[in-house]
Amino acid sequence: MKIRLDKWLGALNLGSRKQVQELVRAGKVRADGQTVRDPGESFDPETTVLEVGGKLLDGRLVRHVMLHKPAGVLTAARDPKQPTVMDLLDPVYARLGCMPVGRLDKDTTGLLLLTTDGELNHRLLSPERHVYKRYRATVAGTLTAADVSRFAEGLDLGDFTALPAELRILSAGEDTSEAEVTVREGKFHQVKRMFGAVDHEVLTLHRCSFGPLELDPGLQPGEWRELTEEETKALLDAAKMNGDKA
Repeated sequence: MKIRLDKWLGALNLGSRKQVQELVRAGKVRADGQTVRDPGESFDPETTVLEVGGKLLDGRLVRHVMLHKPAGVLTAARDPKQPTVMDLLDPVYARLGCMPVGRLDKDTTGLLLLTTDGELNHRLLSPERHVYKRYRATVAGTLTAADVSRFAEGLDLGDFTALPAELRILSAGEDTSEAEVTVREGKFHQVKRMFGAVDHEVLTLHRCSFGPLELDPGLQPGEWRELTEEETKALLDAAKMNGDKA
């Protein structure tokens, strides 16, 4: 989709509307190798090669990021006292309005998706879309087949009833157990509360996947990368945004 050049440059935080218009009229902006002097001329940010002041810029306005969230970091745009996931990214992502899709608790680690696409964000979080999230948990006590059945039935958490979820026991020790749980909701502290409802305290929690995306094993905690074209297509398919707006 095309956008006015001055609006595009403003979205990239290259200055006020007046400042970027002056840049253009001064001949300091090139698009696809051609000097542009009309701030009102329109271009496609996803395909146009942009140069400002003789330097190539990444002019894409749509960005999707996979982050390996470490413990101790808030899932928030900003916080005056504590580090947030946005502090881990290049500042350009905040300027473009890249926001987390859902939340991971401060002490929860693993895959966190961030996007500049508000509609995609909304659709991926909708329970009706059946976009599943898979977590690996270490919990106190011994998990049993009865716990698996209760997760499968859905759990009354007081203020809401969690939808049926898949609980797969990986190990069941006397003191601690490990399991994978797959849910299609993402309400506040939901996975921890679900385990609490069956009398198991969560000791560690790690998100392994979000819809079709698996956490890249090459990403260390705190590291991130943009999604590949293939991953982006799979995500849009999951959100039914590849031609289907239903």
